[in-house]
Amino acid sequence: MSMGAPEPEDCQSLADVTAGVEQIDREIIAQLSRRFAYMRAAARFKQDHSAIADEAPHRAHVMSARRAAFEQGVPVGLVGDFWDRLVDASMAYERQAWERLRSSGE
Repeated sequence: MSMGAPEPEDCQSLADVTAGVEQIDREIIAQLSRRFAYMRAAARFKQDHSAIADEAPHRAHVMSARRAAFEQGVPVGLVGDFWDRLVDASMAYERQAWERLRSSGE
């Protein structure tokens, strides 16, 4: 890990564990910010509002995340639920971005 937090197997105290978890949390937020930037980018390319609500890619993303969770030994149900909510929120965010772009005349 960067920024000073030890790897989990190298932790010497709960403070080390906390530092590692907090670092990962910051990294997750940064990656979510980047993911939502991609949703804004997607909104620029979709000409039709209905293209945002396509369920097939939604289900594919969730199944892919569940498979990856299984392969990594992470709780599959938790990841599936999280990804389902993440994809729903991403679609809502993209829809809002699409509407903002169209209302601003871009």
